[in-house]
Amino acid sequence: MNATKANLINSISLIAFGIWGYLEVTSPTALIPVGFGVALLLCYSGVKNQNKIVAHIAVLLTLVILLALIGMRLPKSLESGGLGLVRVIAMCGTCLFAMVYFVRSFIEARKK
Repeated sequence: MNATKANLINSISLIAFGIWGYLEVTSPTALIPVGFGVALLLCYSGVKNQNKIVAHIAVLLTLVILLALIGMRLPKSLESGGLGLVRVIAMCGTCLFAMVYFVRSFIEARKK
């Protein structure tokens, strides 16, 4: 596993879970993860080609959506429970997963 694959998994999961959430609650705010997922998907080729600027943009987007999910969406989902909670936890998990691989990638690049 590398940062490229982790970014791809994260972006696809954000898109899929965001669309699922939108279809369930029909709230436009449910599409925010979809927007971030599309942006991360657009960063895929830059991350794959080891473009530092694009990789840093992808990390920033991943960090922003992770903090938003944990700080704003997770508390509300904990109160209501159900499938919404499962979706938020899954999105947090894939964002955290991608962050770990981005940090590993940056550390590895720094050693070289």
